[in-house]
Amino acid sequence: MDMFHLRQQSAAFRIIAVACTFVTCPSLSAQNDSIVEKHEQLPDVTVTEYKHQQAQRSTAPSFAIDRSDMLRMGTTDMADALHRLPGVTLRDYGGAGGMKTVSVRGFGAKHTGVSYDGVTLGESQNGEIDVSRYGLDNLSALQLNIGDNDHIFISARQASTPAMLSIETMTPMNAAHRHNAHSPHLTTQLRMGSFGYVSPMLRYEQQLSSQLTMWAVGDYIYAKNDYPFRLRNVTVETTERRTNSKMNQGHAEINMRWELNSRSMLSGKAYYYDNDRQLPGIVRYYTSISRETLRDRNAFAQLLYQTRWGNQLSLKVTGKVNWAASFYDNGLIASQIINGDYWQREYYTSMSWLYTPSEHWAFNYAADYVLNNLNSTLPTDTRPLRHSILQTVSARFRSNRLTASFRLLQSNYLNKEKEPANQTSEESGGKNQHRLSPSVSLSYLLTEGLRVRCSFKDIFRMPTFNENYYYHFGSKTLLPEKTWQWNLGLTFTQGYRNTHDYGFSLSLDAYYNQVKDMIVAVPYNMFVWRCVNVGKVQAMGVDATARWQQPLSGQQMISATMNYSLQRVVNRTNSSSPYYNYQIAYMPKYTGGASLSWENPWVNLSIHGEGISSRWTNNEHLEGTLVKGYWEMGATAWKSLRLTKREKEPARAPKLNLRFDLKNMFNKQYEIVGAYPMPGRNWQFTIGYSF
Repeated sequence: MDMFHLRQQSAAFRIIAVACTFVTCPSLSAQNDSIVEKHEQLPDVTVTEYKHQQAQRSTAPSFAIDRSDMLRMGTTDMADALHRLPGVTLRDYGGAGGMKTVSVRGFGAKHTGVSYDGVTLGESQNGEIDVSRYGLDNLSALQLNIGDNDHIFISARQASTPAMLSIETMTPMNAAHRHNAHSPHLTTQLRMGSFGYVSPMLRYEQQLSSQLTMWAVGDYIYAKNDYPFRLRNVTVETTERRTNSKMNQGHAEINMRWELNSRSMLSGKAYYYDNDRQLPGIVRYYTSISRETLRDRNAFAQLLYQTRWGNQLSLKVTGKVNWAASFYDNGLIASQIINGDYWQREYYTSMSWLYTPSEHWAFNYAADYVLNNLNSTLPTDTRPLRHSILQTVSARFRSNRLTASFRLLQSNYLNKEKEPANQTSEESGGKNQHRLSPSVSLSYLLTEGLRVRCSFKDIFRMPTFNENYYYHFGSKTLLPEKTWQWNLGLTFTQGYRNTHDYGFSLSLDAYYNQVKDMIVAVPYNMFVWRCVNVGKVQAMGVDATARWQQPLSGQQMISATMNYSLQRVVNRTNSSSPYYNYQIAYMPKYTGGASLSWENPWVNLSIHGEGISSRWTNNEHLEGTLVKGYWEMGATAWKSLRLTKREKEPARAPKLNLRFDLKNMFNKQYEIVGAYPMPGRNWQFTIGYSF
């Protein structure tokens, strides 16, 4: 665990202040970078293509699902959505309150970055983002980028991980398309389900002027999570119920977007999250008593400014202040070392320039600064501080057939440490690190709709504060994990020329990854981890996706999606070891998912499934530590009813949305994390009203 305090550095405040002051610089004229993503566009750019169309043309693997995809696939939470992305391995401790972390292509969850509305989320304590705190009700799209692709107008921090999961929330409709732009618009929703699940949601948005829009979102989740499961002891099988699983979770955020002129925009977000939950323990024979509790709190504020000069130069400036706290208590163990409260702070600023001298060439320079610190209430408290300075230089070439991008990332990590008894001076902490990391990616159009792509990325991961400093756990001499990733793939698209066309798309990627000095985290409960340095790890695999949509007569449409991954992630440290070439803990060889939906004028229907193969809970594959694979099926029915007609503004007519989800319809007993059983058959009913 982690524990440490540092006073907030006045230098960090000055840096954030400089970034915020910078946004007052004047703008002259406009030009758009035609191949950057939606959140990178300025106000005068209209995006008319689907995100998965952009992903098909990407020079490196990129997979996207939007809000309509999530509905057709029957996804009800973030875990469901992530199971539909290839190459993803999810650790899920079960139920609505179970922590969920994401690893991609065998790299481990600490190598997966997560961004929220274009700004990377920070987690300096254990390095893993718990994606269960981000619901789908306010989500517009999810996108997974593996390696570096041709989207070069990004921050340096977004380029510093092997994989980046981008979470994009819903934004108000463009005011230019509203008949009554300044009237408020409200969306309410109530979701109820098995095991005491209740979740209300409220969203309010209003166009305050022709330039200023504000919107706010709030949601709450309560769940008992006391679902039944079967416990087998040799020949004796009993039915038990999950205990110590109750959760109370709330989230609220307020957003604003100020379109300063046709070429400049300032957007901001204030965010708060609070989760007070019990932690169910490992299921053991004869007893599964647990009295662990955990409260997570997180608040941040961020500003993003974008502008353009002339036809060639664009600028983005970002500033963010983040505060997070966790309060852990194990009621069965009266230990000051295990129980503790933890606080971490982050101050972040980024500046990115895009220069496009011609229609074929684009260049980018980005510079980021991050200050992280941590403290705790533990008697072994040590208080680390880390300065991170990241810079990237990128270039992209695009012609009718060829797209190529190149990037060089320069990373500097400076570590300091304070002992609680000495608050006035900084001492040497973990090893400082400096490194140059290159990447390159290419895409070539072989024939209409068929592309080949290849990419390479060299990157490394700094040890977390836990790994460097935790009492009887961390080491200041710990080396960073160094990774190399290669990819070769094909994409094929037929149809999808605009929002009214339907067709077929396919992607197939083969990859080879290497990790040196890899640290594998194996949990023995939901908040305490035991890390093992494997040394060298090799990952080889194949990811495949397919998507098909076909309109039928009578306003009907059939849609189908499929994703499949084959991965072999093995220990390659010592050829004389008995565990050489063993699959790494919690890495399944096979994962996959599929969905089939039928949209019609009556009731829309979807059937879907997901599953993974067996895997081991440790690197030694000891007897009794194999977790069996599973395949889970579910079904969804939904209907949208327009309550009144508005000929001038049909999109804003009052609407009632109804949805029913049956999850794990065949009551499959399975585990994702060993000895943490997942829920059996369960249901959710959602009713929503908007105007």
